[in-house]
Amino acid sequence: MSCEPQGRSILLIDFGSTYTKVTAVDTDAKQLLGTAEAFTTVETDINDGLSVALTRLEKKTGPLSFDRQLACSSAAGGLRMVTSGLVPELTAEAARLASLGAGAKVVKVYAFKLTRGDVREIAALKPDIFLLTGGIDGGDAEYIIHNAGMLAECESRFPVIIAGNRNAADECAERLPGWELFLCDNVMPKLGVLRIEPVQQVIRDLFLRRIIRAKGLSKTERLIDGILMPTPSAILQAMELLAKGTSRTAGLGDLVAVDLGGATTDVYSIASGAPKTANTILKGFAEPYAKRTVEGDIGMRYSASGVLEAVGVQRLSALSGLGETQITQLLSAIRENPGLLPQTAAEEALDNALAAAAVETAFTRHAGTLEQVYTPMGPAYSQSGKDLTGVETLVMTGGAIIHNKKAGQVAAYTLYNPRTPASLKPKRVRAWVDRSYILAAMGLLGEADPDTAVTIMKKELEDYGTVEQAAV
Repeated sequence: MSCEPQGRSILLIDFGSTYTKVTAVDTDAKQLLGTAEAFTTVETDINDGLSVALTRLEKKTGPLSFDRQLACSSAAGGLRMVTSGLVPELTAEAARLASLGAGAKVVKVYAFKLTRGDVREIAALKPDIFLLTGGIDGGDAEYIIHNAGMLAECESRFPVIIAGNRNAADECAERLPGWELFLCDNVMPKLGVLRIEPVQQVIRDLFLRRIIRAKGLSKTERLIDGILMPTPSAILQAMELLAKGTSRTAGLGDLVAVDLGGATTDVYSIASGAPKTANTILKGFAEPYAKRTVEGDIGMRYSASGVLEAVGVQRLSALSGLGETQITQLLSAIRENPGLLPQTAAEEALDNALAAAAVETAFTRHAGTLEQVYTPMGPAYSQSGKDLTGVETLVMTGGAIIHNKKAGQVAAYTLYNPRTPASLKPKRVRAWVDRSYILAAMGLLGEADPDTAVTIMKKELEDYGTVEQAAV
């Protein structure tokens, strides 16, 4: 059936690590025309995979012509970042949040003073960008200056963003002659104050100007108007747009989201997460309204063993109904062939258990925690991170979700559970599933036509209704 557009149309492309996904929309009619995907061919010519995806798209829609073509990318492993800060819970964490919010994959976080062993490890990691932070403005300068000097000894070269104590920035730059440097506002200018937007903009600019060429994606420049951002950044933008809406189109309000992949599990929250009671004290800093975290050790295929390590074989047995020996055998088969899809009832049961355990673990790590403390005024509470207990909307995406017939059951494991009583996860949500795999595309579309992006998401996301706490 032909879906040839009557008005203006835009092609939205996501160059993923495994698949290149294309989405066509009619912005006048505010409707989705079609989607398709093909294997990403970054090792040869990335246009080959794009061409196959476009051919598959037009088989569904008929011939198409586009007014604009926009893209995002996580091909070739995405944007790999290493960060360093002073205190693990403060500037080092601020640096991590800044990087993740910009769509990067943080492969290592260092705190305090770098050692020569750390520098050797950094050289081996070969990050795309290094984010150097530490100290509030006018505060400690020794650590960040020391770390700049240690980086100078690194055998690998990469861009360095200096975003720590402003009083130490010039001296840090002097310690790194010949390096590609970017001086930016401090990620924590005052104690407990987070300012990550300027750093995120620099990361995004670097992605556009340098990383795209390094990954070979510049081959597509003649075909598209531009690669605008990393794919995770596009999804975060889509989630923020869906939550807030526009002046013309209402959003859904505060929400949480999960992207369950084969190698990682990404969690997003669009909410302030501020303490809800007067006797609750926020520990550390207020986290960003739009927050993304990445659990690089848990996923459905390449990181399935990480799920086992995180929850234990007994938990997977309870979730799947399978024996521990059978689980071990099935996980071994997945390790040998990460592309393996479930064919039997046992394999499907394990897949559902892995999905449940992955989202349960990822949400527990993402959400804040609450601890009772005692003060001279009596008992009070200390909150670390975001309070998401009142968030009532959940969006789910990722191959392991959109192809899962029991996605609603998996959704239950994003919620608060007495097994982790200190966790501030949502207590009850209405779940929506991204069956058409369009969230990254809608984040891109939000740059050009946010009203259409919100309208299409509200129309295309599949409503699973209210989800209650999991029984197991």
